[in-house]
Order: sequence, then structure tokens, then C-alpha cells
Amino acid sequence: KCPTITGETTDGATVTLPAASAGHFAIIALAAGKKAEPLLQEWYEPAYLRFVAHQGLFASDHDADLWLVPVFTGLNKAAFGPSMKRLREEADPDVAKRVVFVKEEASAMLDALGIKDREIPYFIVLDEKGTIVHREQGAFSVEKLDALEDSMDR
Repeated sequence: KCPTITGETTDGATVTLPAASAGHFAIIALAAGKKAEPLLQEWYEPAYLRFVAHQGLFASDHDADLWLVPVFTGLNKAAFGPSMKRLREEADPDVAKRVVFVKEEASAMLDALGIKDREIPYFIVLDEKGTIVHREQGAFSVEKLDALEDSMDR
């Protein structure tokens, strides 16, 4: 089962996962370190186009909520405000509403999710009940994106 993740979107709304995706598959993309953030960004567009926009060559038949969860812990907490401001100004509004900024102490949540290496991003697939059915980690590859989708075929 996925632990509760609560955060704030760029428009100030509070989102609680996995509750916000109840009844749908969800992909939660987490980055908990500065080096993980650019790797997370490499994933975002292909995942968004496949599962949310359903555009492009590899558009998915699956409807999945996609959440980006930057976690600001320790020294990274100072980056919270500037990151949110940058996203609010630069991102597509549909993308921005899918970013959930976690600013409370997140060590217990990261431990519960089995996230040890904070230098890489993690991708967790939840079924309609919020149960973790698959996870991927590290740099983007089409094979890993395919594996996320394949996990929804059960």
C-alpha cells in the first residue's frame, strides 16, 4: 500500500495521494534530491504524452493519473519557493496542476516507499485501490516507460 503523500500544487491546492487518484491507475514520479530533478524532467514529457494526453506514436490505452512529486528535505528545503515560482511561470497549466510539492518532513514517507538513493528519480504505479503494483527508478528509457504501462495490464 502506498503511504499518504500530501503536498501543494502551484495554484495553492492541497493534494493527498493516493486518495486523489482513487478509482484510477496512478503514476507517482518522485525526486528527493537535486541530482534527481533533471532526470525526472526527462521522464515527464513522454509519460505525460502517453498516459494523460494520449498523443504520439506510443499513446496508451490506459488512463492513468500522473503526479510529479518533488520532495524538499534538509538543505533542499530552501529551493521549495523558487521551484514552485518557476513552475508557476513556465509550465503548461495542465502540467503544473500535476506537480505536488511536498515540504513537510518526508523521511518516513521515503522510507515507506523504499527510496534509498536520493540522487535518482523513482516511478511508482498504483492500482485503482492505491496499492503499489510496479516501480521503476533512474534515468529515462522507453523500456522502463513500457514496463510502467505493462504493469497496468494485469
